[in-house]
Amino acid sequence: MTKIAPGSNVCVHLSLGLPDGTEALSTFDEEPMRFVLGDGTLTEGLELALYGLEAGSDQTLRVDGNEVFGAWREDRVIWIPLENFDQEIQPEPGQVVAFSNENGETLPGMILETDAERAQVDFNHPLSGRELDFRVQVLSVDPAPAND
Repeated sequence: MTKIAPGSNVCVHLSLGLPDGTEALSTFDEEPMRFVLGDGTLTEGLELALYGLEAGSDQTLRVDGNEVFGAWREDRVIWIPLENFDQEIQPEPGQVVAFSNENGETLPGMILETDAERAQVDFNHPLSGRELDFRVQVLSVDPAPAND
């Protein structure tokens, strides 16, 4: 059987959740995910867990959110003046707000707390710094196309 390697065309069901059973993402009740390993569909940390698997594999791994989504960093938690928010947005703790960076990319940030003049926003991935259960069920694997 063909094993998953860089450039493989892969079709999988996968789920990612917290050890308490809270599910962050799952395709098991949806269409399976199809991608080429290495195309950026999955983070590098999740791709590494797929190497060597073949069609019919079904495994669950405990993974480190720092390795999957990048390490949680204090410098990604910043205070932003309330005047910098769109007027329609009233920042509240727990709210996720989309911000644009200097390159025009959209970045989600979670409001941690507010005071009269500013809001503290966490731009770390919400699953960084947490243990995660990653389940993958491999439905099919096609080898990477040969280089001509």
